[in-house]
Amino acid sequence: MNVRQQLTERFQAAFAAAGVPDAAPLVQPAGKPEFGDYQVNGVMAAAKRAGSKPRDLAQQIIAAVDAQDLVEKLEIAGPGFINVTLANSVLIESVAPDAALITPASHSETVVVDYSAPNLAKEMHVGHLRSTIIGDAIARILEALGHRVIRQNHVGDWGTQFGMLLTYLAETSDRSDELADIEEFYRSAKARFDADAQFADRARQAVVALQSGDPAALAQWQKFIRISLSHCQAIYDRLGTTLTMADVMAESAYNDALPGIISDLAEKGLLSESEGAQCVFLDEYQAKDGSPMGVIVQKSDGGYLYSTTDLAAVRHRTITLNADRVIYLTDARQSQHFAQIFLISRRAGFSREAAVLEHQPFGNMLGKDGRPFKSREGGLIKLNELLDEAVAKALKLITEKDPELQASQRESLARMVGIGAVKYADLSKNRTSNYIFDWDQMLSFEGNTAPYLQYAYTRIRSIFRRANTTAAELEGVITIQTPPERALCLSLSRFQEVLEQVAGDVYPHHLCSYLYDLASVFMRFYEACPILSEADDVKTSRLLLADRTAITLKKGLELLGIETPERM
Repeated sequence: MNVRQQLTERFQAAFAAAGVPDAAPLVQPAGKPEFGDYQVNGVMAAAKRAGSKPRDLAQQIIAAVDAQDLVEKLEIAGPGFINVTLANSVLIESVAPDAALITPASHSETVVVDYSAPNLAKEMHVGHLRSTIIGDAIARILEALGHRVIRQNHVGDWGTQFGMLLTYLAETSDRSDELADIEEFYRSAKARFDADAQFADRARQAVVALQSGDPAALAQWQKFIRISLSHCQAIYDRLGTTLTMADVMAESAYNDALPGIISDLAEKGLLSESEGAQCVFLDEYQAKDGSPMGVIVQKSDGGYLYSTTDLAAVRHRTITLNADRVIYLTDARQSQHFAQIFLISRRAGFSREAAVLEHQPFGNMLGKDGRPFKSREGGLIKLNELLDEAVAKALKLITEKDPELQASQRESLARMVGIGAVKYADLSKNRTSNYIFDWDQMLSFEGNTAPYLQYAYTRIRSIFRRANTTAAELEGVITIQTPPERALCLSLSRFQEVLEQVAGDVYPHHLCSYLYDLASVFMRFYEACPILSEADDVKTSRLLLADRTAITLKKGLELLGIETPERM
C-alpha cells in the first residue's frame, strides 16, 4: 500500500472519530513544497454538513488521526485544509536499495485489454498508432502491478471488405502475395462496390458465403490473413510492443458463436424485426424522431455485423476468460457503439454482473494545420514510413551531436530515440485530447520528451562511470541532509502511487509527467548537491539516490514501451 493510500485510510478513521463518518478525505500531493508533501481536503464539505466550523473540525481530525509513524508535521491551512509533511524515515525507507520498486496489488485481477485491432488486407497506418501504444503501455503497467493481463488484438478480418476483395479477385486476373498489391486490389474493389450495384450485391453474398464456411472463399481469405498478420507483427516488433500472434482474437474467431447470440437475444425478448433485419431497441438511445434507437445485430440477408461480434466478444471475455475488467481502447467515435454493446450485454446476460466493461477512448493525431495527420498527397501515412522517418531524423540529429560515434552505435541509438520519441509524444498527451504531431518538439532534448528522459538516464549512469563503481559495490545507507535530497526522495516515493493511478484511470500521460518531474527534481538535486567530491558516507548516500532515480526512470520508460540506452 502506497503512502497516499495509508494516509487516506488513517484520515478516514480520523474523520469518523471526529463525528463525520460519511465524509471522504481527499488526499492528494501538495501543489507547492510550502504546503507540505500531501494535502487533505474534504474538511470544509464535511463541516458544512455537520454544521460546524471547518478549522474546528480540522483540529479534531488532527487530534484523532493515528499517523505518528508516517507524519512529521500536520498543519491547518486556510479555511480547513490539512497539510501533511511526511517523516524523513518514511521517505528513506521507501527509496532504500532493498525496497521494492513496485509492490504487487493486494488483490490481483484478470484484465482483458483490447487494443490495436487493425483491419487486415491493408497496411497499418498512423490511425493505428494510438490504440497500439496506449494499449501496450496499460497492459505493461497492469502486469507490473501483479494483475493477469490478457491481450486481445481484435483484428478486422471479416465483413464487407473481404466480400469486396474476394469478389474482385474472382472476376479479374489480378494476383499477388504482396500486401501492398492486395491493398491496391481492395481500393479497386471498393471503387467498383461504390459504383456498381450488382457488384455490391455479389460482394455481400460473398460475405455470407464466407461466414457460412464456403471452402474456396475460406482458402483465399486465409491467404490474405496470413500475409496481413505477418505485416502487423513486423510493425509490432519494430514498435517494441508486447503483442504477438498468440494475442490475435479476430472477428472471425467469433463466427460460430453468432447464431447463438441471436437466439439468446430472442430468448430474452430483446430482439425485434425492422425491415427484415434483427434489432435490439434501446430506450436509453433515441433516434431523431424520438423513438428508441435500434442496434442491428443481423442483416436482412442473414449476415452479421460488428455489433454481433462485439457482443460475442463480451461474453467470451467476461464468462469464458472470466475477466474482472475489460478495457477497450479505440477512438472516441466508437463511444456510443460500445455504450450500447455494454448495455445489451448486461441485459442479455452476456457479461457477469461483477465484470467491469470500460471503453477508454482517445482523440486524433493532427498535423500542424490542425487537421488529421496525413501525407502530402492527402492519404493516411503508413506506419512503417512514419517510423522510417523518425529513425532517419534521429540519426541525423545524433550524427550532428556526436559525429565520432561508430556507425553501428549511431544506428542503434537512432532507433531507440526515434521510435521512443514517436511513442512518448503520444503517450505524454492526455489520451482524450487531440494532439499536434510535431517532429521538432518530439525529438527535442529539452522539455517533456523521450530524448530528454533517455539523456537524463544516461547522465546518471555516466556519474557511476566517473566514480569507477556500481551501485552493487556501494556499502552504506541513504540519508537526508538537504532540501534537494528530501525532494528527490519524495518524488521517488511516489512511483507506485502514479502507476496505480494510471492502472485505474488509463491515462498514461500521468506516468510521463511523473518521469519528467522526477528527472527535473534530480537535476536540481545534482546541481545543488555535489556527489563525487563529498565524504564517503555522503557520497555513497547520493550515489544510491542517483541509482534509484536511474532505475525508476528506466523502469518507467520500459512500462511505456520505450528503450533506454546506456550512453548518449
